[in-house]
Amino acid sequence: MNQKRVFLTFGALCVFGLSFSQIKTKEKATTTTASDKSVSVRIDSISDGNNLDLREIEPVVDSLSTMTIEDLQFASEIDQKWLDELYSNELFDSIYASVTDLKYDAVDYPELPTDTLKARLHKLSSKTPFNIEYNESLESVIKSYLKHRRNSLERLMSLSDYYFPMFERELDNYNIPLEVKYLAIVESALKPRAKSRVGATGLWQFMYATGKQYNLNVSSYVDERSDPLKSTEAASKYLARLYEIFGDWDLALASYNCGPGNVSKAIRRSGGYENYWNIRPYLPRETAGYLPAFLATMYIFEYAEEHGFKKHRPDFRYIDTDTIHVKQTISLDQVSELLELPMEELQFLNPSYKLDIIPYVEGKNYTLRLPRHAVGKFVTNEASIYEFVTNEMNKREKPLPQLFNAETKTTYRVVSGDNLGKIARQFNVRVSQLKQWNGLRSNNIRIGQRLTVYRTQPNTSPSKSVSSVSTKSNVLSSDSNTIKTYKVRSGDSLWSISRKFPGVSIQNIKDWNDISGNNLKVGTTLKISK
Repeated sequence: MNQKRVFLTFGALCVFGLSFSQIKTKEKATTTTASDKSVSVRIDSISDGNNLDLREIEPVVDSLSTMTIEDLQFASEIDQKWLDELYSNELFDSIYASVTDLKYDAVDYPELPTDTLKARLHKLSSKTPFNIEYNESLESVIKSYLKHRRNSLERLMSLSDYYFPMFERELDNYNIPLEVKYLAIVESALKPRAKSRVGATGLWQFMYATGKQYNLNVSSYVDERSDPLKSTEAASKYLARLYEIFGDWDLALASYNCGPGNVSKAIRRSGGYENYWNIRPYLPRETAGYLPAFLATMYIFEYAEEHGFKKHRPDFRYIDTDTIHVKQTISLDQVSELLELPMEELQFLNPSYKLDIIPYVEGKNYTLRLPRHAVGKFVTNEASIYEFVTNEMNKREKPLPQLFNAETKTTYRVVSGDNLGKIARQFNVRVSQLKQWNGLRSNNIRIGQRLTVYRTQPNTSPSKSVSSVSTKSNVLSSDSNTIKTYKVRSGDSLWSISRKFPGVSIQNIKDWNDISGNNLKVGTTLKISK
């Protein structure tokens, strides 16, 4: 009897447990319905085993279903402009291509007979430590350059009048053959800001790491690989070290291009040959054309007169320039306005400043290179110049929306003959402002390009400007048409006069008074507004 009771009790408990589990399953299915509704979850406490109250959990929306990923058009345009700048230099690109893809097919150039070329190469070899021996490949390169690259070579000859004297001085300091100066033509086409597709930069095409090794520092403002003097000194040190390793200038130049490791591999693969021409088939493609391009350039420059090349007169000679150590951050366009120098000249003379701004950094000696005739003017007015720069910098620190508005916005389409300096003068703005407004990282612009220009407005109204300046000078007058005038006094200059009137530049005064030069006659009455 007792066994039967126990059996019935056990059976009842099993049935009750099964029913309870089905209820729990249904409850769970009910509380976990559609994903777009709140879900009720019963949470058990581990500590005491008791069930807690239901907690409402909001559904999580799939972020991918609502997100649209797009690039910023303005940033994308900046990227494209930067890529254009990297590879836009036609002369540099043509030389780079000619070295990497040299063709050694026979070239018909009857003006240079083979016997004449052999005699000249032999004479050239006798006065240089390079092994200049005639071979058909070298003849092909020389004749190809003479036939197809005459105009670009003439341009390079004019540039060489500026760069070669500084090259020769540094090369001589480190006992490097002076003919190595022609290497800079092969490397960069004498463009200090030249940049290869792998990142090598400057006249001597230093990679970032190699440049740092030879104290060529790179910052947001300055790239010393583009500094002609510093990079030439670094290249001289590097070449001297390579010559110590190989004991042969041909191999030293080859290793300058592809690295000592690749040259040593080529020596091994050739079976132990140590002459450049014997290991050339085992060198990288670019290096295989490197020395022929160098020797061809050397020959043409040394025999330029015999081949009828006409040098264009250079804009500058190195000896006609000098440097000034800056005592305060200053931009090239400020120097351009104050010293009345074309912006393009200053950029040519100071290529290492990436943003056309010379920074002042404690412990660094950054210099401004100027034509000699402008050095005295800068030094004489140094205090006034830095005072002007300080005032200008303070104005520029205001947020862009406070300085400009939509009503002052203009779109300008670039035409043939334009450059940033010319456009800046036309709109009475600065080159740095044009670059900022249009996201330009360089000074290169192309025909048809549209530039955004904000016409600057004086901070005060014309009437207030007149009354303010009138208190300082009794020679200022205003007629019924609100045209302001100024009578030139002894000691005045276009710069000093422009400083008296907010919003008026030197070029404004020239344009309003049909002045072409910089000389002013005492007593002359100048218009200070249109």
